[in-house]
Amino acid sequence: MATKQETIQALIAPVVEALDCELWGIEYLSQGRHTTLRIFIEREDGVQLEDCEKVSRQVSAVMDVEDPITGEYTLEVSSPGVDRPLYTLDHYQRFTGEKVELRLRVPFQGRRRFTGVIAGVEADEVIVRVDNEEYLFTIDSIDKANIVAQF
Repeated sequence: MATKQETIQALIAPVVEALDCELWGIEYLSQGRHTTLRIFIEREDGVQLEDCEKVSRQVSAVMDVEDPITGEYTLEVSSPGVDRPLYTLDHYQRFTGEKVELRLRVPFQGRRRFTGVIAGVEADEVIVRVDNEEYLFTIDSIDKANIVAQF
């Protein structure tokens, strides 16, 4: 059975792609009566405000018809930004060599947070180099990961 987030992603992905954008990822946050649906979009030539507006209008219309979220919610559409979240193995592969902060779902060797460089992807595992050690984390064990912006 698909999670709420997976159901919503499957519903809105074709809409985002039809508007010449890539659905980078979504965050479905429900805390009590407050629900937020955050959609991250990407474009090869960069995301503009107009892209966010178009995606917001179209996704809102689809969500109104399909009604996958009961009750009120806040819809946010934005680019992933320089500290972009990583969701898929493809994302990790695309950002090999970049510094990343990640949080695991359960502790590994007594810790849940790691900061290191993405060394690559093998099968369903992400290789992260922390100091001089390499760690392999399955994609399912990673709760949250963001690129560390370097200026």
